[in-house]
Amino acid sequence: QVQLVESGGGLVQPGGSLRLSCAASGNIFSINNMRWYRQAPGKERDLVARITKSGSTNYADSVKGRFTISRDNAKNMMYLQMNSLKPEDTAVYYCNLDILTRGHYSGSVNFVDSWGQGTQVTVSS
Repeated sequence: QVQLVESGGGLVQPGGSLRLSCAASGNIFSINNMRWYRQAPGKERDLVARITKSGSTNYADSVKGRFTISRDNAKNMMYLQMNSLKPEDTAVYYCNLDILTRGHYSGSVNFVDSWGQGTQVTVSS
């Protein structure tokens, strides 16, 4: 029904910057909350940032002041600008969108908890 594609990951030195993108496509009626998660090897997947449909944002304490989440509602896109990167930011980053899809019946909608495939971010000297 829906598909998310992440891009923008890569290898960067400590103190560097990266910008991640998440593009949603498919049977999309609307997108409410958008989130970025990350997961390092051997660790649980943790919430990094969230942005509501109206633009309100929340960040994990570990990234406050360094990361900025944003969205383009017209393009069904979400971004994560990552500055002052640290080695501990190394992880696979996943986008997660709360999507309402058009349902089978006229006028109906369904909620879909949608996840991207992940993009690797490696911060190392």
